Amino acid sequence: MALTGDVARDSWQRHLLTAAGLSIAAAVALGFSRFAYSLLLPPMRETLGLSYVQAGALNTANAAGYIFGSMAAVLSARRWGVERPFQAGLVVSALILAFTAATSDFTLLFALRTIGGVSTAFAFILGAALAGAISPTSSSERKGLLVGLYVAGSSAGIVLSGIAVPIALQDGPQGWRAGWVILGVLALVGIVPALLAARAVPVLDRGPAAMLRLDEFVRILPAFFGYGLFGAGYVGWMTFIIALLRDQGGSGSQTAAFWIVLGVTSTISTSLWGSVLARLPGGRGPAVIFFVTMLGTLPVLIHPGLVSAFLSALIFGSSFMAGPAAVTILAQRQLPARSLTAAVAVLTVAFALGQSIGPILAGKVTDMTGEVAAGLWASPALLGLAALVSLLQRRAA
Repeated sequence: MALTGDVARDSWQRHLLTAAGLSIAAAVALGFSRFAYSLLLPPMRETLGLSYVQAGALNTANAAGYIFGSMAAVLSARRWGVERPFQAGLVVSALILAFTAATSDFTLLFALRTIGGVSTAFAFILGAALAGAISPTSSSERKGLLVGLYVAGSSAGIVLSGIAVPIALQDGPQGWRAGWVILGVLALVGIVPALLAARAVPVLDRGPAAMLRLDEFVRILPAFFGYGLFGAGYVGWMTFIIALLRDQGGSGSQTAAFWIVLGVTSTISTSLWGSVLARLPGGRGPAVIFFVTMLGTLPVLIHPGLVSAFLSALIFGSSFMAGPAAVTILAQRQLPARSLTAAVAVLTVAFALGQSIGPILAGKVTDMTGEVAAGLWASPALLGLAALVSLLQRRAA
């Protein structure tokens, strides 16, 4: 009996290590490629003379690439299995981060951000599918914990970027190039453990991934629309929050501290949310996450100041990266295992569509009013609506 317990404990520890290794893909795909842009946006705007609409467009380009990549990832997985497209997406994502430092031309930056969106979709979606298949015989709580640990990699990426980017900017705004290079190098260093972790999940590569059937899509339709609204709401806030803090008089050290607090809070809480979300039926899990994220956007908008900023960092950070975990767990529970990759991809299309709209909307309102805060008020409205729509999701049959 004791021997059986030791074997089970060792097996579970290997599962945790595998999820941690895969989480590097989440760190690169979202923590570096998507979220670190918020830190590099102010110096890029200053040195390149970008409007807020142009700044938002670069994030929209990334999201648009993500849409295409979400669909292509499923087709690639059907053709070559999950592991090889995952590897390719991760490597290209790391290289694009470094290449972003090589040009000041807006058109080329737009193209690089688009390509990066495609490659990070491969890395994140297929990484999520691998994480969901690490331990198929485990309880729903343990499966949720593994998915939560995987997604928490995005938050760890936020923390690392919050440390690395300010170092790159020590000599002034022109240091934005060094910031992208540092992120690229960190991503390249993380490739080996991530790929080793992927090789430890062989089950998804034994057969082609299934396409999502119409009845399966209808089953997750509320989650689809709710996740899209969530994407639009949270990313607009994340794209311009550092610009808002600067506009409110925050120093470089204060904004860096805000970013690190947000990332640390998210890293700790996202891994814990997994087992909690696994217990919530229907769309209650995503709804709770989206509602708490909405609450996190409000303090810094209602009462500008350092205390409000850090309160927002704590509340928003405690919830926003649990969104991908919530919908992945929902798909895992609603659909058969063979459809998980396709379901995550379809949900990610909705997410990416929302992320395409959010920065442009926030940037347009900001350019029209001259107030960054005005553009960010769309975020709580969209997040609140996302929570309500998610409650329409029925329990698994």
